[in-house]
Amino acid sequence: MEPDYNEDTEWNDVLRAKGIIPQKPKEAEVTEDQIQAMIDEAIQKRTDLGDGRKNIEEMNLDELDELEDSEDEEVLERYRQQRMAEMRAFAEKAKFGTVREIAGTDYVDEVTKAGEGIWVVLHLYANGVPLCALIHHHMQALAQRFPQTKFLRSVATTCIPNFPEKNCPTVFIYFEGQLRKQYVGPLELRGDKLTQEELEFMLGEAGAVPTEIKEDPRPRIKDKMFADLENHIDFY
Repeated sequence: MEPDYNEDTEWNDVLRAKGIIPQKPKEAEVTEDQIQAMIDEAIQKRTDLGDGRKNIEEMNLDELDELEDSEDEEVLERYRQQRMAEMRAFAEKAKFGTVREIAGTDYVDEVTKAGEGIWVVLHLYANGVPLCALIHHHMQALAQRFPQTKFLRSVATTCIPNFPEKNCPTVFIYFEGQLRKQYVGPLELRGDKLTQEELEFMLGEAGAVPTEIKEDPRPRIKDKMFADLENHIDFY
């Protein structure tokens, strides 16, 4: 039985601290603006609706204090309900978390019929290709970080008959069964020096994962040339 690295255990905390396993994905948070909006809405309802109590503009200070206490309780309860709803929604989406192997016969069910709101990342690979092994390694980490995205892999010729090995690895990205992005061959996948952060950026740019990496981690060649030139000029 494989260990569950999403569990909250002391051992998993140690592994995360050492960078051996990725950090758990952040849960959605209710902002201060949303809490303030709840308070404003609750008070507005009390002001506008006739519920047998005084209009807020007619209340004295003691009555306003009492109203504030009752509104605080109402807001806290609504906040609790909203957080529970957010946690349930996240749990429903976070139902993958691993890279699963599929055959060509599984394609329709796993990709085309993946479901509403589901992103799928499919890696077509060939055995013995170092870059394929590297991408699989990166995808295993990303699958744990983004469990709401379905990560799959398949031997290329099993999934697509006569698929050229020179095009391995290939990564297809789908949303609700429709192809959104494809990276075909080593060149488009940046070769054997591809980092996990770069792959995360590429998947995030396509929309497949909610990454916080907004700029390409790999510096552009032209920028590096200018930097080297500036350093050379400064030296003199």
